Amino acid sequence: MRKHILIVSGLVALAAIAIVAWIAWPDSARLNIADVQGQRPDITPPREQWIPTMAVAKAVGWPDGAKPVVAPGLAVAAYTTGLDHPRWLYRLPNGDILVAETNSPPRPTSGIVNKVMGWLMGRAGAGVPSANRITLLRDANGDGVPELKTVFMTGLNSPLGMALFDGQLYIANTDALVRVPYIEGMTKVTAKPELVIKLNGGGNHWARNVIPAEDGKTLYVAVGSSSNIAENGMAAERYRANILQVWPKEKTWRIYAAGLRNPQGMALEPHDRQLWTVVNERDMLGSDLAPDYLTAIELGDNFGWPWYYWGGYPDKRVEPANPALQQYSKRPDYALGPHVAALGLTFAQDSKLGANFANGAFIGLHGSWNRKPLSGYKVVYVPFGDSGWPTKGAKPVDVLTGFLNKDGEAQGRPVGVTFDKTGALLVADDVGDRIWRVSAAGAK
Repeated sequence: MRKHILIVSGLVALAAIAIVAWIAWPDSARLNIADVQGQRPDITPPREQWIPTMAVAKAVGWPDGAKPVVAPGLAVAAYTTGLDHPRWLYRLPNGDILVAETNSPPRPTSGIVNKVMGWLMGRAGAGVPSANRITLLRDANGDGVPELKTVFMTGLNSPLGMALFDGQLYIANTDALVRVPYIEGMTKVTAKPELVIKLNGGGNHWARNVIPAEDGKTLYVAVGSSSNIAENGMAAERYRANILQVWPKEKTWRIYAAGLRNPQGMALEPHDRQLWTVVNERDMLGSDLAPDYLTAIELGDNFGWPWYYWGGYPDKRVEPANPALQQYSKRPDYALGPHVAALGLTFAQDSKLGANFANGAFIGLHGSWNRKPLSGYKVVYVPFGDSGWPTKGAKPVDVLTGFLNKDGEAQGRPVGVTFDKTGALLVADDVGDRIWRVSAAGAK
């Protein structure tokens, strides 16, 4: 009898192990990533995961002399090195470049979820304390090599977005929008930051962005969700997963658009001054879902998070359901692919990269942590027409690749993108701790 019990127990244990292994087995993509890009991506049935596919590229940095690979007709060189997790870039009117050296604020370390998150961040090169600093780079002669590199501002709290507006420099900390007076040419801020509005911090998706609105009176502020699919309840998502519109003189604000899981880069399209943003979509629906996206934003838009994705596809994991929202969930304009981590965004109005890159959007894809095979880890270009919308049928064009080495390790990870005063593209690399400069071949 005892022998039979042991046999049965062994079989049950083996079955349990098999079930757990099956549940935890990494989900591999069944589609080419190009199938999940463009205006009409292939949206396949979800493959829900109890345990996410963890396939983040190990951060190793750049070997001496190594650099990314550029598209034909372009050249790349290091603009500056020796930074501390540079993530965002902003060009001042005189051509000076501000670099936000920043990272996530301290996170809880207890509990299995937090421990796994800590491991992932460490492997991806993001497990270091935030420098909480803005550095100024000045290339006065435009030769592609800054002759001045100096600390511009300190004492911030995981800052990201920066915007000059009405003589004030606005900085988006993780928990507040603040401002300081700015005088053209200044190289150091000594004033104490003034609070404009508080922002809800904590949880995931700590980075906030800010840009001036097209009306010349207000600002747009992007605030990501605190979670993947509101698994901690909607109370934790209050005033999050939104783009806010802020009246800086009055220090008031409203929700401009909602249902955006993690909006990051924002920019005004140069032809019609329409607001566009890139958004990171949800995880754990498999390696083919859901696509991160580039989309125009209008007042009152709701893109469905957490209940819906890509214009009304339901996420049945979210409880309670919200069926009334389905018909109002706006479909994004352009898919960038699943799990690519679209962060940086700038339009080509200042580009001097040639005719192939004269009208469109440049996007920094930070790279996946839970897709097999890896996706992102590059800078891409989405061609636009003169109408102010992506060219019909166009797919993203690779501009800067080679951030992954032959072993699939991350030599760098691109984030913020902007143009310098010469029309060269600057790319913040928060794993390589440097800024790359992409120019037309043969140009300075």
